[in-house]
Amino acid sequence: VYKRQVLFPISNTRKRKKFGSKNVNIEIMAYQIPLFSLNFDEREAQAAYDTIKSGWISTGPKCEELEQMFVNMFGVKYAVSVTNCTDALYLCCTICGFGPGDEVLCPSLTFAASANCIRYTGATPVFCDITSPEHINIDPKDIERRITPKTKGILVVHMAGFPAKMDEIMTIARVHNLKVIEDACHGPLSEYKGKKLGTIGDCAAFSFFSNKNISTGEGGMFITNNEDMAKRARTLRSHGMTTMSYQRASGHATSYDITELGYNFRLDDIRASIAIEQLKKLPHDLKMRIKVRNYYLEGLSKIKGVIVPFADSFEFVSNYIMPIVLENSTKEKRDQVREIIHEAGIQTSIHYPAVHRFAIYRDCESELPQTNYVTDNEITLPMYATLTNEQIDFILETVDRAING
Repeated sequence: VYKRQVLFPISNTRKRKKFGSKNVNIEIMAYQIPLFSLNFDEREAQAAYDTIKSGWISTGPKCEELEQMFVNMFGVKYAVSVTNCTDALYLCCTICGFGPGDEVLCPSLTFAASANCIRYTGATPVFCDITSPEHINIDPKDIERRITPKTKGILVVHMAGFPAKMDEIMTIARVHNLKVIEDACHGPLSEYKGKKLGTIGDCAAFSFFSNKNISTGEGGMFITNNEDMAKRARTLRSHGMTTMSYQRASGHATSYDITELGYNFRLDDIRASIAIEQLKKLPHDLKMRIKVRNYYLEGLSKIKGVIVPFADSFEFVSNYIMPIVLENSTKEKRDQVREIIHEAGIQTSIHYPAVHRFAIYRDCESELPQTNYVTDNEITLPMYATLTNEQIDFILETVDRAING
């Protein structure tokens, strides 16, 4: 125990800040094992610097380069860079034709943006349950149960980067003539039966938020194999304009028309240049994460009272997060377990509070027993490529002690 405390001490740093005329002491907990680690080095800094020095920092050549990298690496026909994943999802919903009076099926175990983007169009999100604590993605059987004449689409979220049951979902969609959107923000380069996540449905969205596998602070990507969808995404992301300023500045156009009411969803070249460097690192990063997960799995299999979602999955996945679910537990017990883990200097999180429980979505509430249980009993453990076996051993010992005493 003493050795562990020396290796991973809890560090409380006291900072003195001035608010108005008063000096205030602020206590800050510095976790010795954080939830995630930003995979940045001098390459991202140099890329941003070079872009700034180039004189072109808005949407331009770096965004085009990033989009082409997505096309090549993901095996998809079209990629459109945007400001963030929420905007990419909103484009998906808009381009799929969702609107007032429509219903779109989606999981409640997701970040709220997945459902918000459905509601932005005027459509109604209809929440479906997950399969089980062992498979925390949307349940195809529950999808089928909730289809009505108003249903126009299915929004699938690939939790933690692990694929939903896409064969069953796509079969349901074909039978009922439904559009399928993939929220793949957890799963860049993750695969399902040899296909990259995001290339199976009609269109998909990826995130470059600060804690994602590809990080630029903010940013996102819309992808599709449908040419008409891609053309409309490009038009809508820039005010409905037929050409952009970079095209005009480079002599490829001299004027533009506005063909429909669009938005300002444009990614800038500074963030795109950072994303390019992140994407170059991604394959190696994912291979290292697989090793981290495998070491976790071996250790977690020896701890009583723990379920590991997707433990039986052998697909190549991003391993964006490392979720566990407590067995025969309650929300109160889960919170106590997290507190013990935090006191040991290990950061955890919860992915996610169920969307149907938020005040804004109470009118959409439905019976979701599996979702409710996982929401109350899930803990997200640290996951990143540079996590060492020694650190994982310490995490596992702490988790075991917190659960089993």
